[in-house]
Amino acid sequence: MQKTTGRGATQNATSKRFNLPEREADGDWLDARSLIDGEPPRLATIVTPLKPKTIITRNTSPDLPFSQSINGYVGCEHGCIYCFARPTHAYHDLSPGLDFESRLFVKPNAAELLRAELAKPGYRVSTIALGTNTDPYQPIEQRWRITRRILEVLAETGHPVAITTKSDRVVHDIDILGAMAARGLATVCVSVTSLDPQIARTVEPRAPTPARRLAAIATLAAAGIPTYVSIAPVIPAITDHEIEHLVARAAEAGARHAFFIPVRLPHEVAPLFRAWLDAHFPDRAAKVMAIIQSLRGGRDNDPGFFSRMRGQGPWAELLRVRFHRACRLHGLNLDRPKLDTGQFRPPTGPQGELF
Repeated sequence: MQKTTGRGATQNATSKRFNLPEREADGDWLDARSLIDGEPPRLATIVTPLKPKTIITRNTSPDLPFSQSINGYVGCEHGCIYCFARPTHAYHDLSPGLDFESRLFVKPNAAELLRAELAKPGYRVSTIALGTNTDPYQPIEQRWRITRRILEVLAETGHPVAITTKSDRVVHDIDILGAMAARGLATVCVSVTSLDPQIARTVEPRAPTPARRLAAIATLAAAGIPTYVSIAPVIPAITDHEIEHLVARAAEAGARHAFFIPVRLPHEVAPLFRAWLDAHFPDRAAKVMAIIQSLRGGRDNDPGFFSRMRGQGPWAELLRVRFHRACRLHGLNLDRPKLDTGQFRPPTGPQGELF
C-alpha cells in the first residue's frame, strides 16, 4: 500500500480492486495564500475515476425540495468537519475522516450518462439538484470540469437545475447559469456558515473564505441568477451568534432567499466532530455537545424525517425565531422562484461512448 503525503493519510487497494487508474488532484487549494494564520493544512489528494452506469439519483424524502440529484464527485477536498456525507465513503472501504477529504472519486462520463437518461422515452422532468452530497465546485472541478459539462447538457435540453456550493468557483460557469436563469431554469445556493475567517478556516479548512463566498453571491445576483444563502450548519455556541449578521450580509450582497439547518452528526461524523471540538474549542466542547443533544432529542443525531433538518426543543425554536425575524427585516424569502419544467426537450444526436 502506497502512502500519501500529509497528515499520515494512507491509500488502500480500492483502485486496484476496481482496476482503475489513480491520478493526483490539482492541489488548487482555494485559500492557499490566506493571511489568516498562515496557509491552510496541505493534504495530498488521490483521484480515482469511476464509470457508473447511471448518474441521476432519485429520492422521496419529505425533507428535501427536490426528487432528483447528481453528484459528479465522491468525497470533498473542502474538508468540512461537519459534513453529513462523510459516512458514504465507507461504501468504498475508506474512512469518513482523512480519506473522505483526500481519496476522491470522479465520474468522467457523467454528462454522457445524463444525456442518455434524459433521452429515455419514460423520463419525467423535475429539477435536478447539484451539490447534495458533495460540492460540485471543489478544487478538482478546475481540471475535470464535470459540473460544467453537466450544465451544458441541461442548458441544451432546457432542463431546470438547482446548485448548492460553498465555493466561489461557481462564477466560472456564470455564462451558462446566467443564460439558464434568464429562461427560469437555474438557481444557485451559496453556503456561508460564519463571517469570522478564523472560525471558517477551522471548520471548513480548504473552502473559500467567507468574503469570497459573499462576493460570489454578489456576482451571481448581478447576473440575474436567483441566489440563496445557506446558513448550514448552525453550530451552537460557535456560530449561532452570527445568524443575524449572516442574513444581513447575504441580503446586502444580493441574495433573495435564505435557509438554515442546525448541525447534524450522523454515524461517524459524531466522533470526528467531538474530536474537532476537543482540539479547537476545549473550553466549550461539553457545552456545544449538550446543546446539540438538546436539539436532537438527547442524542448526538436525530435521523427522523422533518426533525433532522429543523431540530426540536427550545433551542431549535429560538434559532427559528431569530432567523425568521432577520429574514423579514432584510426582505428575504418574500417569494420563491419556481423553475420552469415546460421547456425541456430530450437530447438528440449521438449519445457518445457510455461504457
